[in-house]
Amino acid sequence: MRAAVAARIVAETGDVRRFHSSAAFAMHTGTAPIPASSGATHRHRLNRGGNRRLNAAVHRIAITQARIDDRARRYLDNRKAMGNSRTEAIRALKRHLARHVYGLLITAKRLSGEIAVLRQDGLPAVT
Repeated sequence: MRAAVAARIVAETGDVRRFHSSAAFAMHTGTAPIPASSGATHRHRLNRGGNRRLNAAVHRIAITQARIDDRARRYLDNRKAMGNSRTEAIRALKRHLARHVYGLLITAKRLSGEIAVLRQDGLPAVT
C-alpha cells in the first residue's frame, strides 16, 4: 500500500474505535455488498454510499493487488469460477480488503495502547 493511500485511509477513517465491527467499517467505506436479488437469482451489487474517498482508496488497493499480487489474482479467479463477473469479483475483493484494513487499524490502536485488549471475562489481558 502506498503511503498516500495509507494516509488517506487513516485521515478519512479518523478514530477506528467508532466502528463496532469490520462490517460497520465496510459500510462506511462503501464496500459492503447490497443485496440485489430477484426471483431465483441471488446477487449483490456495489454500494454507492459511504465515504467515497475511502472507497476510492480501497479500490486503488484492490486494482493494484489484482495486478501484482498472486493471492489477489487467485481470489479473483476463484470468484470468477464461482460465476461472478469481474466487477462482482472486484467488489468481493474490496470487501475482503476493507476487513483486512480494519484489522490493521485496530491492531495499530491496540499497539499504541489506545485500545485495551480484553479477555472474554472483560478484564484487561496481560500483554
